[in-house]
Amino acid sequence: MSPTSPPVPGPILGVWAHPDDETYLMAGIMAHAVMRGERVACVTATRGELGSFDEERWPTATLGRTREAELMRCLRILGVSDHQWLDYPDGGVADVPTDEGEAKVLDVFERVRPRSVFTFGPDGMTGHPDHKTVSAWTGAAFGRAAPPGARLYHATQTPEWAAEFVPEMNRFNVFMEPGTPPGTARDDLGLLFSLPPDILEQKLRAIEAHTSQVEGMLAAFGQDFFRRAMREEYFALAAER
Repeated sequence: MSPTSPPVPGPILGVWAHPDDETYLMAGIMAHAVMRGERVACVTATRGELGSFDEERWPTATLGRTREAELMRCLRILGVSDHQWLDYPDGGVADVPTDEGEAKVLDVFERVRPRSVFTFGPDGMTGHPDHKTVSAWTGAAFGRAAPPGARLYHATQTPEWAAEFVPEMNRFNVFMEPGTPPGTARDDLGLLFSLPPDILEQKLRAIEAHTSQVEGMLAAFGQDFFRRAMREEYFALAAER
């Protein structure tokens, strides 16, 4: 595989659990696709209302509205206008009847007809049950409705990335679940996107839009840490039609 994979074809669909999942894992892919004129759609299962790091500044009672506004601001920065909420409670996605969740994602597939689909792997990247469930729903919908030639990609990291960044990120309990993040050798990746400088800066602005989630890490690590950590996006090829 070349150091940077060729651009993936559109329509492109990302299916994620919480606001900011899409930004960390595929903001560069989305922004680059929009720049090329591809259709990009994004699905978010919850509004992340349980993710308060400061109950006084971002009380749980109103955090869902805050994070909704943050995601809308982020997507505007990336140029993505096709977004859909699944309207499930944060932390409760695994409790949704499987048929119901799969049907909602299937409806998106039938509307978008994506050729490139991005989501979590079965590990959920961080082990979060919401992430794992969204992965399962997306895989089922892909198997039933993806058009011929479509590819399903699961988010991953490389061992080198994990060695450099996980110890610092775990000061904020990002990857505390044993066995996370998932690791894939660079030569085994299905997609490696090295962000051009302008796209990387666009991604950093999109990350900063999620103020309630990232303000503390930005203060602790500095922007250059994020610039190094976010300069590549990694995905394993999970399925093809």
